[in-house]
Amino acid sequence: MPHFVVDCCAELLTLQPEEEILRRLHLSAVASGLFKESEIKVRINPYSSYSIGGTREAFVHVFASIMQGRSCQQKAALSKQMVTELVAMFPDVANIAMNVSEFEKLTYCNRDML
Repeated sequence: MPHFVVDCCAELLTLQPEEEILRRLHLSAVASGLFKESEIKVRINPYSSYSIGGTREAFVHVFASIMQGRSCQQKAALSKQMVTELVAMFPDVANIAMNVSEFEKLTYCNRDML
């Protein structure tokens, strides 16, 4: 926890190496001050087939899943910080976005909780 899943067009990985995207988003999550560094998970799903408004435009979207308990202001600041980092990496990509969803503490379970 937290999970940052990056959906993007496969062509994005020709502009920046996958490892660099992972590294910079990880550091951005650390810089937010909301998470323990050792618990941050970042993954990339590149797509070769996609449509943006009926055309093939480059895109990147981060789906963040975090444990409930952060304020709306903290979640908004996290989104803005990570989108700002992505815009710096991909200044010519118009379709860059992020959303934050929350896990419910009462329904969340992982292996260590068994």
